[in-house]
Amino acid sequence: MKPHTPPIGLLLAAVLLTSPGRGDAHGDEDHDAAPQRTASASVQPRFAASSELFELVGVLDGRNLTLYLDHAASNAPVQAAELELELAGQTLKPQALPDGRFAVTLARPPGTGVHAVTVSVSAGDAADLLAAELDVHADPGEAAHEHADAGPGRARALGALLLVGALAALAGLGQRWRARRRRAAAAGASA
Repeated sequence: MKPHTPPIGLLLAAVLLTSPGRGDAHGDEDHDAAPQRTASASVQPRFAASSELFELVGVLDGRNLTLYLDHAASNAPVQAAELELELAGQTLKPQALPDGRFAVTLARPPGTGVHAVTVSVSAGDAADLLAAELDVHADPGEAAHEHADAGPGRARALGALLLVGALAALAGLGQRWRARRRRAAAAGASA
């Protein structure tokens, strides 16, 4: 009687699951070092509002709010405008910066949740009232980073499972093929 050998799929699975090192490391990268955030992972809360006269985008960074105000018709920055902003129970007067942006520091950062934003704009003869909502999450950069880290790990695990399954299926097919050949050879020899 021939000794039983485990299917190749099981052997390969054992090797893959017990191999040291990290599957996502390549080159000279140090994957044990603290992860660094990328621009896509640190998206800051923002809002946008527009009217026939103006387009406004606000970007929140902690307590600092930067505003970008453009003419709707030309998309050119609005020069010499006066703004008054209401956000999270605070009424503020953003200051114009030399590069065409506006900036204001909030007394306290808005809490997590959706906040109504109202901005009155006065630029020469044009005046308008813009409204938007600012959606603030606990820490958007961390949440995005956690999701970014979770994806490759799950993909590797799923890939390993699929590979093991495919190899086990191939091993099973190989065993069936050999068994059929033996039966055919035995049937041919007895005939």
